[in-house]
Amino acid sequence: MEAGSAVLLTLGSAALIMSWILLLITSWKEDYSWGLCTIFLPPLSYLYGLSRLDKAGEALLVAVIGWVMVFFAVG
Repeated sequence: MEAGSAVLLTLGSAALIMSWILLLITSWKEDYSWGLCTIFLPPLSYLYGLSRLDKAGEALLVAVIGWVMVFFAVG
């Protein structure tokens, strides 16, 4: 793996973890049950983010940026 790909993969993974943490904070403030779903079922929590774009839009934007970085690192 080249250095550029490794950096993009690392930054993309860090952005995805950061987006999950942001989504965890947002969903926990909104509702206790969504907070638990975010902890135990992370993919389901992104559906919550899509349904509440006004509150979780920032977390989804960070997740999209992370996936783009991972895509460019692999591709």
